[in-house]
Amino acid sequence: MIQEIRLLHVVALTKDLPESGLLRGQVGTVVEFLSPEVFEVEFVDNEGRTYATLPLNSSQLLVLHYQPA
Repeated sequence: MIQEIRLLHVVALTKDLPESGLLRGQVGTVVEFLSPEVFEVEFVDNEGRTYATLPLNSSQLLVLHYQPA
């Protein structure tokens, strides 16, 4: 089952984005809904500083789960 991506979901990249300096597996938060399949995702460091914010297609994202479904 594919989970619908929603605002504030924690997601991981499914592929490298070298043009943005991001690697597969980096974790970000969905901060805006841009269209049915496109989301603005913010990536922050351990200090809480944003190092990237960019629009990503749902096919580039994996919703992370911290508890059993």
